[in-house]
Amino acid sequence: MFRATLAVSSPYASNVARAISPEAGREIPRTRAEVSASEGSMTLTLDADDLSALRAALNSYIRWMSIAEKMSETVGENDG
Repeated sequence: MFRATLAVSSPYASNVARAISPEAGREIPRTRAEVSASEGSMTLTLDADDLSALRAALNSYIRWMSIAEKMSETVGENDG
């Protein structure tokens, strides 16, 4: 089992966590995800059966998180 944990601080952390939570609930082959958030920060933990699955999941989640962050910034939605 392989694990990666990303901790992110941002004024939009709760928005990002809410945006990616549906993806965390989906079944991604060989990968499990957990998202948690508190004011100003969020944590994403990925567990994978192998390194290839972990790399693929990391790439996807980082991309989704970046998009959610940019959209929150664009529309001016702070946490809350």
